[in-house]
Formats: sequence, C-alpha cells, structure tokens
Amino acid sequence: MNSDQLYHKLLVPNDSKLALVVLDGLGDIATESTGFRTPLEVARTPNLDILAKRSALGRMIAVAPGITPGSGPGHLGLFGYDPLEYEVGRGVIEALGLGIDLKHGDMAARANFCSLDAKGIVTDRRAGRIDTKVCEAQCTLLAAKIKKIGDVEVIIRAGKGHRFVVVLRGKGLEGQLGDSDPHREGLPIATVKPLTKSAKAAKTAKVLAAFYKQALPLLKNCKPANGFLLRGIAHQPKIPLFEERYGLKAAAIAIYPMYKGLAQLVGMKKVEGPNTVQQEFEAAVDALKAYDFVFVHVKGTDMAGEDGNFDAKVKAIEEADAALGQLLPHVDVLAVTGDHSTPVPVKGHSWHPQPVMICGEIAGWDGQDRFTERTANLGSLGVFDAKYLIRHMQANARRLDKFGA
Repeated sequence: MNSDQLYHKLLVPNDSKLALVVLDGLGDIATESTGFRTPLEVARTPNLDILAKRSALGRMIAVAPGITPGSGPGHLGLFGYDPLEYEVGRGVIEALGLGIDLKHGDMAARANFCSLDAKGIVTDRRAGRIDTKVCEAQCTLLAAKIKKIGDVEVIIRAGKGHRFVVVLRGKGLEGQLGDSDPHREGLPIATVKPLTKSAKAAKTAKVLAAFYKQALPLLKNCKPANGFLLRGIAHQPKIPLFEERYGLKAAAIAIYPMYKGLAQLVGMKKVEGPNTVQQEFEAAVDALKAYDFVFVHVKGTDMAGEDGNFDAKVKAIEEADAALGQLLPHVDVLAVTGDHSTPVPVKGHSWHPQPVMICGEIAGWDGQDRFTERTANLGSLGVFDAKYLIRHMQANARRLDKFGA
C-alpha cells in the first residue's frame, strides 16, 4: 500500500470547511538592501496577526531543496501532487484557464509579449507589463493573419496583461519542448528545440519556428510589445482529480487564467467574475456555501517581487490581509502560504522555503504574534514538503481516521 492508498483508506467525510489562501511568491529574504526586514515583517497585517496567535507555523519546500519552482510545480505541490511526478507545461495550464477546450494531441504554449531592440535582443521580457487591451489587440492581429501553418491549426487567445496562449492543433504533434524565452534580458529569442528525439516533437519545433517567422514581422511596429516569448510548450497530461484524492468538493478563485487552469486541471470548479482581491474573498465566502474546499489565489505579491519593488509587495500583502477578514468566520481550517518565494532582492522565483500558517481548532498554537518568515522558522510544523499541506489540513479538519490499532 502506497501513501496515497493509505490516505484514501483513512478518509472520513464531515461538514468541515477548508480554505487555502495563496499569496503568490509570498516568501522573501532579509538582506542589508531591505534593512534586514522582509515585506511580511514591514506590512501591517491585523488579520494575519490574529491568526498567527492561534495557528501552527512552518516553512514549506515547493519541489526539493535548492530547486526554484515555476508557478505550475509550485501550485501542484500545494494541491498535493508531487511536482517531480506530475509535470505540466505552463501553456496547458494557461490554455485551460482561458477556457480553451484542449483536444487530445493539442500542443499549448504560454506566451509573453516582450520588447526587442533593433538587433532582436530582448530588452524587457514583459514589455513593460502592457495593458490587457493592448495584448488583446495584438493577439487579434496575429490570429487574423496566422490561422494555419501547413496542416496545423493555430489558436491564439489573449490573457491578462502581457500574457497570451498559442495552441497548435493537428496530427503528429508532441511535447515537451524547450522555451524560446531566454529567461533574462540581454539575449535574443531562443530557438525552440525538442527535448526528446521523437519525430512528433521535431515537427512541433518546426511549426513554431514557422510561426515566429510569420508573427514577428507583424509585430515589428508594435511598441513596446514588438516580440513574444514562448514557455511551457507541452500537451495535457493525465492527472488524478482533487475530489477523488481528498474527498473534498473544491472551488477555485483566481484572477489570472494560469491559476484557474491549474485548478481546473485537478478538477476544481472555476469561479468566474472576481477582478479584485476584495471580490476574490467575497466570492470565496459565497463558494463555501456549496463547496467543502476553496482555493484563493492572490497575484500581486509575486508581481511586486519580480519587479524588485519592496513597497509594492508590502502593499499587496496589506491588501490581501484586509480582504481576508471576511473569510475567517466561514472556515474551520485555513492555510495561508505562497506557492514559492519571490524575494525582492532576487527579482524572481527562488528556492527559499515559503512560510505557511495553518489555523484550526486543533491545529495547535505556536505562541507567535505575527506571521513572518522568522516566526515561521520557530513554528511547530517545521520544514516540510508542500505536497503534504492538504494532508495537514485534512487532519486538522478531522477528515482522516486513525491508522492501525
């Protein structure tokens, strides 16, 4: 019997309500440049402070020690799926989140509009975070001009801000493929290369090369977003559903399509409509009337970390804290954490374990006054793999029976 079989055998249904609040990229590091304080330490967080006084705290490793996770692996780990066992391309996640009905054999890539100089060098990987309306207009331009490449249909769908999705539909396609994103400024767009020796992967790479050849001239005069980068090029994998795994009917609330797609991938019900953090938590309260479990995703913390903007990250934490209060009376077990750390000094995702707090009647109180990286280091949860977070929540909700005599 493996651990998943054991957990399933121990499931105990009840009426408890569980909530997982993910402040994307929450974790940070204290350095001299930040005055040896983190945004969590500087932020005014009255609701998190109240929770900290009656919660168990700790740190979580998203994938493995020293591994910097992308958002996909980070969230799959939070949902209890070992990221090393279940690899999902970002394109698939984004496509699902945008409501694209992926077919068997479809290839999906997440795309970022970017800025290129006259020599084709990437000067801004996010094109200054262009407005969504600009993204939509440019996607409409590409979609009108590029409908097929050979026998392969091309589907282009705008996302939020600078993000969009490219889906290839046709025979003989396969992934995984490498990114065209060089992952830092100062380099040209990389050539998409197959990560396997299959003929299908080679064909997919050729189709994407042809797509670039047609698309870049169309964007030549679109400033600042005159180029694009592809990431997470892959097909949709098979994955066990959340409700089957945990006995929890789950809903997901997020603003950005990628996180809706991650939730949909594991069978959570997407709640459409919210466009602000306040609206997300209002929707979470409403969703708990019909669901056992709700996942709430807040993006601002990650964006500020990637921009290296300490004050903006503090503000994003404070905004989430203010909205969080309305959820508290409606849950029996609440976990607050990040999917990974995005430290301001790093300006990107990092391997540092993210802080986590679990609040519930029998979660245990660690006697800390605040929820920060330092207090999390002192908590009773210690440092554990993110894939066990839902198991901790189930146990605290009395949804797991005793093992053995």
